[in-house]
Amino acid sequence: MANYVLIHGAWHTGAELGRVASLIRSMGHDVHAPTIKGNRPGDSKATGLAEAVGSIIEYLEEIDAKDIILVGHSYGGMVITGVADRIPHRIRRLVYWNAFVPNDGESLLDMSLPHQVAAMEALAAEQKDGSIMVPFPLWREAFMNDADLETVQEAYSKLNPHPMQTFRDKISLSTNPADMKVGKSYINCTEDIAASHSHPWHPRLSEKLGLFRLVQISGSHEICFTSPARIARAIVEAGRD
Repeated sequence: MANYVLIHGAWHTGAELGRVASLIRSMGHDVHAPTIKGNRPGDSKATGLAEAVGSIIEYLEEIDAKDIILVGHSYGGMVITGVADRIPHRIRRLVYWNAFVPNDGESLLDMSLPHQVAAMEALAAEQKDGSIMVPFPLWREAFMNDADLETVQEAYSKLNPHPMQTFRDKISLSTNPADMKVGKSYINCTEDIAASHSHPWHPRLSEKLGLFRLVQISGSHEICFTSPARIARAIVEAGRD
């Protein structure tokens, strides 16, 4: 039995990983799926990256979690990197699931193409509370390109505005991921075009992990909605000893 902690991506809460968590539990493992500060109902959308990372550290310390397989999806890769740097004694393995892998001093925007950054800043400028929301056409074509319209609409209805400052903030690390003394894995969904295929998740970001295990499966960025059983099995494969 292993202890998995699933960290969601932007526009999500831990609830959106509920089906995946249940499937991993059915395989005999403990699973937690907390919500990052800034994404919880009523949270300030002025939340920055350091506060987001700190909220997961506080959660893990509160439940006294140890020997953790810490899984980060998309933006969640920023968070799990910061957590592992601060409390490495609690971490057994890091699993990046089509996730950003930052080195010290990098932001999520630093790992995005200039036209993507410009588009995100333009979307954020439309809001008055410091948040950003993914437009439905982008969600349908780039994030859930393996799903029918009804499934896409249902998933989109569960999203919430994300604090833009977490994308802008540069992470502060004492150790870059490649040098962290924990196991590392990267799950790559091969139909994921939320990051363009000319600027891909893997190997562009995965290679920053140094020595790592690669698990590749078919699916889009939001496979948690379209094939939760497939991503649950991949997470367990990525987390095994």
